[in-house]
Amino acid sequence: MSKALKDIAFSMLDLVPVREGRSVADALAVSLQTAQHAERLGFTRYWLAEHHNMAGIASSATAVLVGHIAGGTQRIRVGSGGVMLPNHPPLTVAEAFGTLAELYPGRIDLGLGRA
Repeated sequence: MSKALKDIAFSMLDLVPVREGRSVADALAVSLQTAQHAERLGFTRYWLAEHHNMAGIASSATAVLVGHIAGGTQRIRVGSGGVMLPNHPPLTVAEAFGTLAELYPGRIDLGLGRA
């Protein structure tokens, strides 16, 4: 049984790339605009990938970015493509994402990893 394209849930994973000659603030603004566009297109989820110590990637503070994107959208689910637990105290991750889940009920996803 095949599904029609309109019945397939689409998601997007964003690394928040910093383009050459642009700032981190520009990258964050582009990510919000991209999430808003994805929401208008009917995407189900917008996830942010956690990466550290990479000059061209602005997605190291995943919980902060999830809150930024959720605050600038209305319906799309927003989450982490993988918070790397070796990099963060688990209680801090649980508290941050628990708070986000209260601020944006039914819209926050938490993906975990081990880097």
